[in-house]
Amino acid sequence: MDYQAARVSLLLAAATALLLLPPGLWLARWLALSAWRGKPLVEALLMLPLLLPPTVIGFYLLLAFGQGSALGAWLASALNLRLVFSFEGLLLASVLVNLPFMVQPIQRSFAALPHSLREAAWVSGLSGWQTFWRIELPLAWPGLLAGVALTVAHTLGEFGVVLMVGGSIPGETRTLSVAIYDRVQAFDLGGAHGMALALVLFSLLALALVFAADRRQAAARSLQER
Repeated sequence: MDYQAARVSLLLAAATALLLLPPGLWLARWLALSAWRGKPLVEALLMLPLLLPPTVIGFYLLLAFGQGSALGAWLASALNLRLVFSFEGLLLASVLVNLPFMVQPIQRSFAALPHSLREAAWVSGLSGWQTFWRIELPLAWPGLLAGVALTVAHTLGEFGVVLMVGGSIPGETRTLSVAIYDRVQAFDLGGAHGMALALVLFSLLALALVFAADRRQAAARSLQER
């Protein structure tokens, strides 16, 4: 096991989930409740990282944030910030790629809540914020749990974007998925197998949490309908 790569992977996964949760929660609720005519375009853009090959996303992020671009050159000169082959750039790429994994489960949870619950809360004198905090959020928590679990699991297993944007710098951008690739290239199949098995087990655990949360929410919804 490459513990240095494991540390980078866990740090990247935790930071990605923490950064994505607030905007993902806001976007998910807006998508669930909004009747705006342009919403399908927003949802299509949100789904794009799931359809494009990771190397394509990594390539365009490399072009956008490299020092050969206007944005990359400005960041380097004005802020001394390098977003290519650095953990900061890797984190930004991870946030962009994992947005649908965070948003979709939360969106489904909010969409499943009957609008009559909100109306009852408003009639009872609760404000919009109080309704969200006291009524909606406690009922939608399975979606939040699923979103965080999927985001963490996908971040740990992401390879194409990580390699394109971050490279393989030990202790900074080399994650477990990249370390597995490096071990295979070096014909160390035993070392690669140990790390790959750890990622498989973690992904199974994350999926079990997602399905358990969905089942819990379905049971709660059936009780409400009764």
